[in-house]
Amino acid sequence: MRAPLPTRPPAYQPDEFQNRMNFKHLYYFWMIARTGGVIRAGQRLHVTPQTLSGQIKLLEERLGCQLLERNGRNVQLTDAGRVAAGYAEEIFLLGSQLEGALKQRAGTHAAAVFKVGIADSIPKSIAYRFLEPAIADGAAIRIVCREGGLPALLADLAIHRLDLVLSDAPLPADATMQAVSHSLGRSSLAIFGSACLYANRKTSFPECLDGMPMLMPANGSALRRKLDDWISRTGVRPHVVGEFDDWALMMAFGREGKGVFAAPAMLETRLLQEQAVRPIGHIADVFEEFYAISIERQSSHPSVDRIADAARAERFECPGQPVF
Repeated sequence: MRAPLPTRPPAYQPDEFQNRMNFKHLYYFWMIARTGGVIRAGQRLHVTPQTLSGQIKLLEERLGCQLLERNGRNVQLTDAGRVAAGYAEEIFLLGSQLEGALKQRAGTHAAAVFKVGIADSIPKSIAYRFLEPAIADGAAIRIVCREGGLPALLADLAIHRLDLVLSDAPLPADATMQAVSHSLGRSSLAIFGSACLYANRKTSFPECLDGMPMLMPANGSALRRKLDDWISRTGVRPHVVGEFDDWALMMAFGREGKGVFAAPAMLETRLLQEQAVRPIGHIADVFEEFYAISIERQSSHPSVDRIADAARAERFECPGQPVF
């Protein structure tokens, strides 16, 4: 969920920049880009559309390129406009962070916002376990969580829409952003299934997976690669009946008996109690790893440090134990 849009431009404009760019004009452009139209932006800013159009024209003249083009009653960003909107987003977000940091330093009691992206592949209970140190001991933190695919979350991290991303994979090697992956721990895997599928086992694990319906993570995910490798090594041939980006949705299908699925072994008790699924067997030599990815900068959010420090102190690791 986006943070509420500001209702007026920043009053302070450094003199050294005024001859190069009017940040009031840039702010108006940013509002048009975020709301999708001149009329909607004008209503939010309490400025007439004619005034906004005139300000944007001055900004375009200053930058020497067209930022917006009309599409019926709406406007669209040009290629240059998309670039400018990305920079404007970062500029005004950093300004908001500056204001929050100074208020906190001045002793105000307003809660600092901690924006976290959680990859769809992370079970929610595990995400809470890692994030809990950020809000422990009465910390004045308002945590904002957003779920999604890792590429989209990393893109928001790069422009400071997020302070941290929780993932089951580290920062990709080909990533161009200056970020760091904090290892939070790992858990071995177990295969879970409904009571019906559990009762229908004819052989011991893992041979019992032959021909059994199985729900898998999406192709290309870190966990899917590990499971494919394990299946190849063991020689079992489950019948893949579904592939999912979202772990919670995969588990919901599994709870209804549509197939067995892999999950961190540490969730065994919770899944048995809350989802009525049972462990078919443990995979002791395959681990799902967990990472916190943050921008590499000196003034990182203090909650990032608390999470990383707690993970180093506890060094969460859950090994699997054979069932049979």
